[in-house]
Amino acid sequence: MNAPTPTSHLLPELHLRNVPDSLIEGLKARFGSNCSTAMAVRTQHGRDESSFDAPPPSAVVFAESTQDVADAVKLASEHSVPVIPFGVGSSLEGHLLAVQGGISIDVSRMNRVLSVNADDLTVTVQPGVTRKQLNDEIKSTGLFFPIDPGADASIGGMTATRASGTNAVRYGTMRENVLALEVVTASGDVIRTGTRAKKSSAGYDLTRLMVGSEGTLGVVTEVTLRIYPLPEAVSAAICSFPSIEAAVRTTIETIQLGVPIARVELIDVNTVRMVNTYAKLDLREEPMLLMEFHGSPAGVKEQAETVQELASGHGGNAFEWASTPEERTRLWTARHNAYFAAVQSRPGCRVISTDTCVPISRLADCLLDSVAEADASGIPYFLVGHVGDGNFHFGYLLDPNIPEERVKAEELNHSLVSRALALEGTCTGEHGVGLHKMDFLVTEAGVGAIDMMRTIKRALDPKNIMNPGKIFAL
Repeated sequence: MNAPTPTSHLLPELHLRNVPDSLIEGLKARFGSNCSTAMAVRTQHGRDESSFDAPPPSAVVFAESTQDVADAVKLASEHSVPVIPFGVGSSLEGHLLAVQGGISIDVSRMNRVLSVNADDLTVTVQPGVTRKQLNDEIKSTGLFFPIDPGADASIGGMTATRASGTNAVRYGTMRENVLALEVVTASGDVIRTGTRAKKSSAGYDLTRLMVGSEGTLGVVTEVTLRIYPLPEAVSAAICSFPSIEAAVRTTIETIQLGVPIARVELIDVNTVRMVNTYAKLDLREEPMLLMEFHGSPAGVKEQAETVQELASGHGGNAFEWASTPEERTRLWTARHNAYFAAVQSRPGCRVISTDTCVPISRLADCLLDSVAEADASGIPYFLVGHVGDGNFHFGYLLDPNIPEERVKAEELNHSLVSRALALEGTCTGEHGVGLHKMDFLVTEAGVGAIDMMRTIKRALDPKNIMNPGKIFAL
């Protein structure tokens, strides 16, 4: 097992490259006020929601078109300067940090829904469109985009990190729901991958290569997605359990029985307390499953009754049903605010957020041992999980003035990921590798696979300018 980042060096390694004045002058000549070197703007684009810090990029280009992105990349390539794509900055593993310097290309102004093909259940968008914006714009068609990572992330960023979230157990991840892409390559060329057809056997699957590449192979400038009919009936429920194990066993049985549940989220007792305080709720302070069922009225009723019976067999109680949109929104808002509730519970803290995913049959083994270790550590933490697909998240709340807490949290993360890999799981189910999981990826994929990734990277980005220093070291 590869060791994580040594505890004596818990900050990212910096290998800053020179950004010549001639590049900055060229960018300002091309983009005018859409190129900023103001420190406040650079600082905003030089960090994400991770606990890492690094110097900000030397400039930020606000792109408004594919041609803008292509021109910025061409200028950067001429000077061998790194390029880091930026959406809304909600990534969690240091993806946005300029660890080798360079410029940030902000695509948030590329935020148009380009076409909605309701008959084919597809939509094409620019990368700066956020998931909430997309669903607002297509709801009149009776369709929706189901991928919900919690944050109102941009579609481009979700594509780059192969995001998923609460609905993945029913609708899959970005991997299954991206049909085609437009991408600006490291040379500044514009390519298209895939089509709106539901399947293809034509050549290498470049779409899947780009999905999850974390900006290291190109900048996504257009995305074609699958969308789905809004379900005829939706019902949500919460159920409290005497222990995390009871909640997990209920989930495992639900999945293995083939119940087509749309969402099933685990919230531990720490998180319930934090959410109650933050959102002024009165949820029962026990481990909890938050569930949602989609389908016909009869189908939803049957699914819910089946799960309620399974939960009762494991001591589940206090079922609370939410059938109206307002009630469902209240419950899911509480879940999505778990991160902010946790941060507020320890003012001034920084969060190390980590995730793993294991086969559903090994979920209890992995999760329960990880909870026991976290409890014994004394580090405040919160736990949420998309447990229907074996994915869960720990957030360790650190006092930045106590270095020992950072060391202890990294030790917990190392133990957690090692356990997941030993159970034939993955080091990250949806956050991505970024900076934080680079060493673990070597263990998971093997040296041969990493060498193949390096070969692809060198072939497509010979100057190593596309978000360098992420996923693996060259």
